[in-house]
Amino acid sequence: MSSSSAVPAAKPPIRDALVAAAFRLFLERGYEQTTVDDIVALAGVGRRSFFRYFPSKEDVVFPDHERCLAEMTAFLAAGGAEHEPVRRVCDAARLVLRMYAENPTFSVQRYRLTRKVPGLRAYELSVVWRYERALAEYLRARFAGRPDGTLRADVIAAAVVAAHNNALRSWLRSDGKGDPGAAVDHALGYVQTTFGRSATAPAGATPATAGATATVQAAAPAAAAAWAGPAGAATGQPDDVVVLVSRRDAPLWRVVQELETALGRS
Repeated sequence: MSSSSAVPAAKPPIRDALVAAAFRLFLERGYEQTTVDDIVALAGVGRRSFFRYFPSKEDVVFPDHERCLAEMTAFLAAGGAEHEPVRRVCDAARLVLRMYAENPTFSVQRYRLTRKVPGLRAYELSVVWRYERALAEYLRARFAGRPDGTLRADVIAAAVVAAHNNALRSWLRSDGKGDPGAAVDHALGYVQTTFGRSATAPAGATPATAGATATVQAAAPAAAAAWAGPAGAATGQPDDVVVLVSRRDAPLWRVVQELETALGRS
């Protein structure tokens, strides 16, 4: 076949072109030094096209989370009474892992970028909170009418997110090597063992104290692991747990700043 008859390669969709252009510039120049005008110029589109797909420059760093959150919400809504609720939310968390594992190179690049830019870390926390809220809302509905149903729902949702993120971030810190699914399954296994139907209460414990014990046993190590720093970082003793109390109306950047100060990362 002659070169003149070759079919030209199809251009990537505008949304994908914008994401590719943005990350190329972020890697070359840095996030703060890259403007929306720089991104659209490289992608060969106008500013209006950028804001049609992304409300802000931060959103182009996390282009797939809205889709993933919608998939998670739909998955949870499709669950019936026959689905064990703790297993269901663990399976919902695996949808997030699948999103990261679909493109390991991009996921690792994004992880490195968010570690360098405080504003992106704050944005990422807000995204994680939306996932946790979706899980908690599902569990609240399933535990409605039970003693401490709301408390149980919120604690389990937080534990699922902490366990998932601990395994996910370990995989990202390894540059996407190995099987992230096995690591996440192992981490979520702790949640299912502690809070699922097969979980047993300590001998002599009342229902109330059994729930409290399970909460402490699962949430403490999971919370500590979720905020673990880069491999080999000195972040305190392995059993350290940081509890941060903040005003409800405090801006997210201040909460992140206080947390980083408490962890010695300011």
